[in-house]
Amino acid sequence: MDIKNLTSNKGNILDGVFIIKPKILKDDRGFFYESWNQKLFNNIVGEEVNFHQDNHSSSNIGVLRGLHYQIEPKPQGKLVRCVSGSIFDVAVDIRKSSPTFGQWTSVVLDNVKKLMIWIPVGFAHGFLSLEANSEVLYKASELWSKEQDRSIRWNDEGIDIDWPLKDIGYSEPRLSDKDSKAPFLKNADVFN
Repeated sequence: MDIKNLTSNKGNILDGVFIIKPKILKDDRGFFYESWNQKLFNNIVGEEVNFHQDNHSSSNIGVLRGLHYQIEPKPQGKLVRCVSGSIFDVAVDIRKSSPTFGQWTSVVLDNVKKLMIWIPVGFAHGFLSLEANSEVLYKASELWSKEQDRSIRWNDEGIDIDWPLKDIGYSEPRLSDKDSKAPFLKNADVFN
C-alpha cells in the first residue's frame, strides 16, 4: 500500500488525513486487492484504530452528502472508498486549536483507482456524487449517535469548498433537508 498526506486548499498539510492506494493485482480474470488490513492500517495512521460500524450508501449524480461529523464523547474517524461510480470527497479540519482550522482537502474516489481516504476524528466529511449510482463504503471508528451527530453547511463561505458542480452540469447540489439547514462553521459545535 502506498500512502500520501493530503494538503489543504491553502497548501498546508492536514495532520492525520491520508490517501491510501492499495496494491491491485490484475490479470485477464479481473483484479484482487486487500481492501482492509488492521495491522497495516494502524501502521499507516500511527495509532490503533478500532472500527465499530460499516456504512454503505448509493447516490445519484449531483447528490451532496455532508459535511458530517460526530462530537465527543462519540467522535468518528472514517475510512472511505468508492466501489461504483465516482465521488468528489472532502475533509474539513474543525479542530479550533489546529493551525489548519477551517481548511479543506479533496480527492476524487472511484471504482477504477480504488483509492481510500482516512478522515480522522476532528474533521467533517462530505462528498458530491459525480456519476449516477455512486456507491460509497466507509468504516467508522465509533457507532452512529443521534445525540452527537452534527453537520456544517456545504456552501459555508468561510470554508469555501470548490465543489465541481458545473463539471457535472449542476448549479446546485441535491441535498437532504438536514444538510440544507446545517449551521455554518462559526455556529457549529467543533473540537478544541
